[in-house]
Amino acid sequence: MRKLIIVVSVFFCFAISAQQVYRTRVFEPSIQTFQTGILDKKFILPIIELGGSDKVQISFDEMSHGAHSYAYKVLHCNADWTLSDINSNEYLSGYTTGNITDYVTSLNTTYIYTHYTFNLPNDDMSFKLSGNYVAFIYEDNQADKPIAQACFSIVEPRVSVTATVRGNTDTELSGKVQQLDFEVGLNGYAVRDPSTEIKVVVRQNNRIDNEVINLKPTYMSSNKLSYINNKSLIFDGGAEYHRFDISSVYAAGEGVANIKYSQPNYDAYLYDNKILASKSYIQEMDVNGKYVIHLQGATDDNTEADYMLVHFNLPTTDPFFDGQLYLGGEFNHNLMNNVNRMKYDATSGSYYQTILLKQGGYNYQYWFVPKGEQQATTQRVDGSYWQTHNEYTVYVYHRPWGERYDKLVGVKEIE
Repeated sequence: MRKLIIVVSVFFCFAISAQQVYRTRVFEPSIQTFQTGILDKKFILPIIELGGSDKVQISFDEMSHGAHSYAYKVLHCNADWTLSDINSNEYLSGYTTGNITDYVTSLNTTYIYTHYTFNLPNDDMSFKLSGNYVAFIYEDNQADKPIAQACFSIVEPRVSVTATVRGNTDTELSGKVQQLDFEVGLNGYAVRDPSTEIKVVVRQNNRIDNEVINLKPTYMSSNKLSYINNKSLIFDGGAEYHRFDISSVYAAGEGVANIKYSQPNYDAYLYDNKILASKSYIQEMDVNGKYVIHLQGATDDNTEADYMLVHFNLPTTDPFFDGQLYLGGEFNHNLMNNVNRMKYDATSGSYYQTILLKQGGYNYQYWFVPKGEQQATTQRVDGSYWQTHNEYTVYVYHRPWGERYDKLVGVKEIE
């Protein structure tokens, strides 16, 4: 599936810096399956319209049946996900904090947990301004010790956008990369100086390691901004994501070699992956790194789905000494850390990792990060192909002269 989404305080006692860049992440290992999405919609990025009917839904499991008192606080961010300089009464109506009172304990699962959820906006908190937001979740009023943070965006539609993705670029023809081109139609929307007022951020499959910032138009007119043949918008095509299904404990789903009950829990062993970097493009159906929680035959997936230890294995007699290998996907918020870093066993001649995951369907890739770099590539293991179906997200922000925050000014999706 190819999708292109274009999306044109009072002192708070968190121990945070105004220059810190915020990403969705979890700080406590007891918090699992931390999700930020849209209520009643699957596989949709957490972007809602200002004043619209959609709601951002934030949910997570705490791995016990113990009593916990969780609350949240929402702050406004700039286009670069640092904290903005505006006060909470400028961007929020109602309260500035809220308690998480919607929770249910798991039922008949080998791993016990309590499922928590809350929606934004709600009866106690609504939004006045568009832009980026981060919600901090904390326990027992310990606001300086967040257990997790969730990033989402609110858009006020002001512009129209057309976009294309192509394989022929200035750097190569029909090879490993893709060129993104797009134009922003202002449609009478007032922008005095686009070169300084407009900020654009581009992501591929919601990844943050290879996002593109500080883009400038290649051509400007009174009513249109063009970003055509921009070398900064050339991305590795990458490969289609691997996928597996652990929605049943009775039968191995797609991508799963076998499931074993090792008292007191289940282990899911995936089929070994292969080094495919020198192979031809293989078309596969995927959801560009996303996942869905699901238990076959369940009344409520959120509380009846169990957890499994999922075992990944990549045999190779030639380990990578010039960098690190990770499992990439939304299951780890597209971050690269010890949770998804692959380990190498010289005895068996393979990379391996085991991750605790809730039952459902998942996408993942193998990301290689060379030493001294932060951007990952799929080329070492899964290869890179211009034909790959990717989802590009372009965020277009506007800060008019004299304003103190970045507006998010348009949404368009292209399948």
